[in-house]
Amino acid sequence: MKKPRILVVGSLVMDMIFRAKRFVAPGETILGYDFTTASGGKGANQAVQAARLGADVTLVGKIGSDANGQTMTASLREAGVHAKKVIVTDTCASGVSNIQIQTDEHGTQNRILVVPGANHSFLPRDVAFLEEEIVGFDMVVLQLEIPMVINELVARYASAKGVPILLNPAPSDGLSDDLLARLDYIIPNEHEAEDLTGIRPRDERSARAAADALLQRGVKNVIITLGEAGAFYCDGKRSFLCPAISCPRPADPTAAGDSFIGAFSTATCAGMDTADAMTFANQAASISVSRMGAQPSLPALREVNAALAAAGRKTLVY
Repeated sequence: MKKPRILVVGSLVMDMIFRAKRFVAPGETILGYDFTTASGGKGANQAVQAARLGADVTLVGKIGSDANGQTMTASLREAGVHAKKVIVTDTCASGVSNIQIQTDEHGTQNRILVVPGANHSFLPRDVAFLEEEIVGFDMVVLQLEIPMVINELVARYASAKGVPILLNPAPSDGLSDDLLARLDYIIPNEHEAEDLTGIRPRDERSARAAADALLQRGVKNVIITLGEAGAFYCDGKRSFLCPAISCPRPADPTAAGDSFIGAFSTATCAGMDTADAMTFANQAASISVSRMGAQPSLPALREVNAALAAAGRKTLVY
């Protein structure tokens, strides 16, 4: 298998993580028991995960000229992500998020509030160089924490050069038919799938109905992540549910979806078939859930392969 070249155009966000036994109710003050910070943002998380799994990854993003921006670019470089295309602006601060994590007898849940900051200051001229350079990549990965006009522009550049496009439609937003028709893969969770189609995926039948609605709008391949139920795949000709790989001691689900996408894009570009790539991605996500923080939780290739090999599943070997 070859080491893929992946381009991620997306967000960088500094996460402020609060842990408590329950979520705060409106008008209430409670005491938590832990606080940490960690580099995050959907674009940066997915780029870091792909890089830790052996891909050659470039991130195009935007940060403020502040300490958070410096910390986040250092985290990218430490993971092996090419960060020279991360733009620094003096007009606004780097993106930040507030992550509340509730851990009780029912398990672990999170609530996330993102203030985009510099991520929403992207301008078309910031990505104009990709019109020619995008041809050098095996896949382009996009999310919705940057302006929609930038995603649509990058998708046009990629489709014109025949470069596959994967979109993670999070946080949830409306998508044009033009953008959907350019996508090779769309990977929403069950909430995002419902927002896009009006159909809540609760089982394989309803997941198939939601996937069919997206396929009818032009997407080539649909994967709906279903949390503990796994991930559902459909391309119009075949469909299947790829079971989740359980995490015995969940700590923080914040980056599980980003881990799945970074791992799936890497495995797919490396030549794995879809079912094996989804299993590989489920394993990476399972490991990430066992650790605190977004980027600190994302596993390396040796960890994912070791867990897969122990279960008799296919590993990713370059």
